[in-house]
Amino acid sequence: MAKDKVKAIVWQEGKFFVAKTLGLELASQGLTRSEALKNLREAFDLLLEDDGVKIPSTQIPQNPEVTSLYA
Repeated sequence: MAKDKVKAIVWQEGKFFVAKTLGLELASQGLTRSEALKNLREAFDLLLEDDGVKIPSTQIPQNPEVTSLYA
């Protein structure tokens, strides 16, 4: 089964790359584009584990894959 995708944008600020999801207020950073996306995926997984977070289910796909739109 293919994973649903969460779109993210990635840009560079100084020596860091910043990755931010579209449609959710979630961002992370890393020294490389790949590291920023990996860190964003980890942050996303932690967000989904928090029972206290109220996010409409229509915004959260099951088994999402975080990808970048542009860098």
